[in-house]
Amino acid sequence: MKKTHLRGRYLRILAFFAGVIVRFIYWELIVRKIGFRQLAKSTRPERFRREALRFRALALHMGGVMIKVGQFLSSRLDVLPPEITETLADLQDEVPAESFEDIRQLAEQELGAPLSDKFEWFDENPLAAASLGQVHKARLRVADDMDYITVVVKVQRPGIAAIVAIDLSALKRVGGWMMRYRPIREHADIPALLREFSATVREEIDYKQEAENAETFFENFKDDKYVNVPRVVRSLSTLRVLTLEDVFAIKITDFEAITAAGIDRGEVARKLLDVYLEQIFEDGFFHADPHPGNLFVTPLPPAGGRKRKSVRWQLTFVDFGMVGHVPENLRKGLRETVIAVGTRDAARLIRSYKELGFLLPGANTQALEQASAAIFDRFWGMSMSELRNVRPSDVHEMGHRVRDVMVETPFQVPNDLLMLLRTIAILSGMCTGLNANFNLWEQLAPYASKLVQEEASSAFNLDNVLKQVGDVLQAFIALPSQASRLFAQIESGGLVVQSPHMARELRTLGHSVNRLTGGVLFAAFLVSGVMLINNGGAQLGGGLLGAAGVTLLWVMFGGRR
Repeated sequence: MKKTHLRGRYLRILAFFAGVIVRFIYWELIVRKIGFRQLAKSTRPERFRREALRFRALALHMGGVMIKVGQFLSSRLDVLPPEITETLADLQDEVPAESFEDIRQLAEQELGAPLSDKFEWFDENPLAAASLGQVHKARLRVADDMDYITVVVKVQRPGIAAIVAIDLSALKRVGGWMMRYRPIREHADIPALLREFSATVREEIDYKQEAENAETFFENFKDDKYVNVPRVVRSLSTLRVLTLEDVFAIKITDFEAITAAGIDRGEVARKLLDVYLEQIFEDGFFHADPHPGNLFVTPLPPAGGRKRKSVRWQLTFVDFGMVGHVPENLRKGLRETVIAVGTRDAARLIRSYKELGFLLPGANTQALEQASAAIFDRFWGMSMSELRNVRPSDVHEMGHRVRDVMVETPFQVPNDLLMLLRTIAILSGMCTGLNANFNLWEQLAPYASKLVQEEASSAFNLDNVLKQVGDVLQAFIALPSQASRLFAQIESGGLVVQSPHMARELRTLGHSVNRLTGGVLFAAFLVSGVMLINNGGAQLGGGLLGAAGVTLLWVMFGGRR
């Protein structure tokens, strides 16, 4: 890739975003300041839509990272207006193919030999061409001693690494410009977004990493008869070339072909969601690009050659360049979210948002909780077909309410969670296409129930009980100092009880709190003592049981004073 071409590409990206910023300053600062606030407000949706269309045209022309940027922006519902996200939502990563001569030169350079030496046959026409690479079909030589001979070979576009580097450098410069504007700086961490995006793109052009992702996925599901993952041909895979077993079958969106094969589409939808729940909550590693070209339904021959009423089939996954990771803290927050949705608990849902870490300081959690409760009350339990019959005015009203809360609330979704939300949104559409009556709530409720049971059982393990006892003791030890501060405030006149009736009520309440505290301590000591004795800690367990007895006597007699 010539330096002059890369320099021109860099300047073109800067020039485009500079134009966007200048137009934004003119309308949102100058026009509003000179008295045309209403004009700026009324024209804003159409202006945003035009900017998105300009970027879309730029991305399709330049390819490379810019298409990935458009797809990334289309999913940023947390920081961008709907006019932009909706306009970019259908931006597809489909670009003209590279010349086969250039592809062959790169592949032979990576593999260290002519393609004819490595493959019995190599199709010059690509199966698919994207902005970062393209895929060709090929046939292995029998000498490779595999139980399959048809493969697909993914080859990186020549010079794409240099293009990625220059595009990311330009975007970093643009991000610095945007952070100078205080409203943007307060509502979005642009440098963090760019770091996450850059890491994702660089992983996509590292085919060694993609090979490891495919092998990890294969290991996770090797015992699941309903999941099929292509095997990696390691001897024919490098940093820029990846060779995989050919597993292409019926596209998951080819509903007529699935039905014609005798496969129950409702069962496919249920299994698809179950597989993703397992990836997210059990493996902590999920396929993050489930578009129709990466998911297939593979009919299987009857077991043992016998005819069966129902057709055997598998879900087949391909393309592991984009994967998501769910670390333990994120998984814990997601469990909270699933339980909250499954039990319609709006308060718990907001707590899960905090656990997930995307509520920034100053977030109006009360407004979020009210909006979530309203959604549960109006839409919880409906199937997708029922949701389609909801009055559009109701949907728009609820959508505007949620959007207003999101705009006013300072929050930013971490990239791993964003990838997960995008994945779930795509899955929801696929499941509805497979089965118009697919009910996400019914599918999610048993899983939420399972998580609640696991949570309840884990609450009684030894570590959790001891932690809870420690928390109670810490609070109990702090009571004297807190009481001293309260009495000092009363003596100094900072706290005045003006009503004798209120004073009596406060004394009664104080007695009740003391007895409640004693009851909590008794239960904590009793449960901990029993568990320690059962686990071999007889001496410490006996001590805790003795403490439980003393606490019980204090609750019964001493607490009355």
